Amino acid sequence: MSDAPAEHIPVLTDSVLTYLRVAPGDVVLDATVGLGGHALRLGEAAGKAGLLIGVDADADNLAVADRRLQSCPATVRLFHANFARIDEVLNEASVEGVDVILADLGVSSNQLDDASRGFSFAAGGPLDMRLNRTHGRTAADLVNALREEELSDLIYFNSQERFSRRIARRICEARRNKRITTTDELARLVTDALGVHADARASKIHPATRTFMALRIAVNDELNALRTFLEKAAGRLKAGGRIAVIAFHSLEDGIVKRDFAARKQAGQYRILIKRPIIAEPAEREANPRSRSAKLRAAQQTGTPEENRA
Repeated sequence: MSDAPAEHIPVLTDSVLTYLRVAPGDVVLDATVGLGGHALRLGEAAGKAGLLIGVDADADNLAVADRRLQSCPATVRLFHANFARIDEVLNEASVEGVDVILADLGVSSNQLDDASRGFSFAAGGPLDMRLNRTHGRTAADLVNALREEELSDLIYFNSQERFSRRIARRICEARRNKRITTTDELARLVTDALGVHADARASKIHPATRTFMALRIAVNDELNALRTFLEKAAGRLKAGGRIAVIAFHSLEDGIVKRDFAARKQAGQYRILIKRPIIAEPAEREANPRSRSAKLRAAQQTGTPEENRA
């Protein structure tokens, strides 16, 4: 892994800065700090009097962010944790309320490109997919242990893959002969189940894309973690504080949309963006990862104490 990943381009940065309106002296929480691209810009806006708290489940990315943020004028504190644990993080940092919260969901490009992480079928690697490699079940554990019906449901509900039953059936047939342990094995099984050849497909989307996404979501419990994060974030935002979330697929975006709408109905949030912000054509061309990004933002109307009541 490079010490300075110059290729890292954070998505929708200008829109993030526009809607979060970081002011000098603000307390900023980047709940998915990743490689530190957004965090650096947020910390620059907070200035020398500001505090930037960065959280990430991936220790490798956190180490890169630490190096990148050496030039940040704000005080920087980084924590190795899932963003569902922001209460614990803020308590450890002795911070009660924050002015700005950002969460950039999903997997970063360097994680996808690293075959040893098991997120991608582009190159053969271990079927891992854990964001935090220190504990938890791997994708191989799920693929080889779940009953066929459980595996089918996992793939369907986490990715809307309409051929989930066929895929689960093919996986279960194959694992009777040997344990499935690599990404290329799994990708071949999916294409076999669908009766297509990955290189001859009409769609630009690889046939295994949805299956891999579904397993990654399950391995990292991403949807439940997002719901927990949104609940905790509402209880930590100061009155007038702002939160922005960048989602990369409809399941995530739907959870964020419904959470913000429910808090608006309850008088907790003011919605800052009626329709999610998407990348302009120039950004989509320069940074393909931005093509599926959707940004939503809201502003706290009450105090953290009121929202925890």
